[in-house]
Amino acid sequence: MSHERTASHRPPGGGYQDLRVWHTALELATECYQRTATFPDPERFGLTAQMRRAAVSVVSNIAEEHGRGSKAAFASFLSIARGSTKELEAQAILAVRLGFATDTEMRHLSSLCASTAQMLYALRRSLGRDGRAPVPPPATPDAPT
Repeated sequence: MSHERTASHRPPGGGYQDLRVWHTALELATECYQRTATFPDPERFGLTAQMRRAAVSVVSNIAEEHGRGSKAAFASFLSIARGSTKELEAQAILAVRLGFATDTEMRHLSSLCASTAQMLYALRRSLGRDGRAPVPPPATPDAPT
């Protein structure tokens, strides 16, 4: 899909599409789809579907609550999105362990997971000034081996 085609789908005023974290999450989802395209056919409804679902969840949760006006709800959706990055990161490690991909093939995906999680944490923290309990700091990611 070309950049021109995606740019034409932007709603007036931008909203979530103006967030850098959303663009990183979109890159993460795209990378996930590319990496899982070569997984064994029997995994189409297994690990492939799980990884793609997690990647799409990150993008969708950033978009879903943005702009509804509630900081607390948006913060909650950001936390869910961050959880999905951790889920995808763990699934990438499993894919390497099962021999569906090499460490090298999953390295960029894992890096995008870590970057996206850090950005989500920072954005969530910036919204957390409403008296809610602080979000724990992000863990240092381990690359798949």
